[in-house]
Amino acid sequence: MKRIIWPLISCVSLGVGGLLGSYHQRRIERPSCDDIVQSRWSIFTHAATAKKQLPTPGPPNRSGEIMKFGFPGYDEVRTHDNYVLSYDCRMRNPKWVFECLTREDVKYNDAITRTNCQFEIDQLVHPFFQSTNEDYRGSGYDRGHMAAAANHRRSDGVMQQTFLLSNVSPQIGEGFNRGIWNELEKYVRTLTKKYAKVYVCTGPLYLPYKEQQRTFVKYEVIGNSVAVPTHFFKIIVGETSTQLFDLRAFIIPNSAIPDETHLERFLVPVDVIERAAGILLFERLPKNALRSVNAPL
Repeated sequence: MKRIIWPLISCVSLGVGGLLGSYHQRRIERPSCDDIVQSRWSIFTHAATAKKQLPTPGPPNRSGEIMKFGFPGYDEVRTHDNYVLSYDCRMRNPKWVFECLTREDVKYNDAITRTNCQFEIDQLVHPFFQSTNEDYRGSGYDRGHMAAAANHRRSDGVMQQTFLLSNVSPQIGEGFNRGIWNELEKYVRTLTKKYAKVYVCTGPLYLPYKEQQRTFVKYEVIGNSVAVPTHFFKIIVGETSTQLFDLRAFIIPNSAIPDETHLERFLVPVDVIERAAGILLFERLPKNALRSVNAPL
């Protein structure tokens, strides 16, 4: 009997002892309320301190090292006496041309005429990307001004600058350059009698077209890869003497257009031009002073 009882007692003792030991161990390992509060306070204070610390500075900018041997290109902006131009080296065309005209700029002076001017290469453009008179020879296209020569009659020198070929794009002659485009340029000059200043932005476009349910951009090139634009845009902003503004925006296809076609047919929203040309125009024009957009001519 003793042989049976003593082993049982030993087993029970070991079991109870193990349970008590395990319970005691858990009590030791389990944190008290004070421990929890202290721990959370430490986390809070650490986070608050971390917010005040300045971020670790990153490595120094390496653009100077990376571009040690020069950038592939910059926006080719040229400033002249009476207009500003951005040149597109890939297309051998201007991207855009800006003018600010007054009545004095366009005032007729029989001593200053285009007969005294000659088209010439813009020597500030790299020879790889220059447009030349030879490019136009036999092409069937006119050398169409973006900043019109007749807009700049202050002096012979000022007018001659408009004959730089960086200010020129290939244009259909009869029905466009000598037709509706000329009418639009004349219209701009008449506005100088109405407004204190007339701001003009002009440029070429290469617009897509649909063919067999697909969209393409297709344009001709002449001479030394001089692109022939499919369309041209002109945005005109008239500023009154009281700083109010009227805006008109045009897109006209580079094609022969019947003489009886009215300019109003080609009025478009400004954002149509911006999206097509990839530029933002007249961003700083105060919107609360914009009196009209594409009002009847």
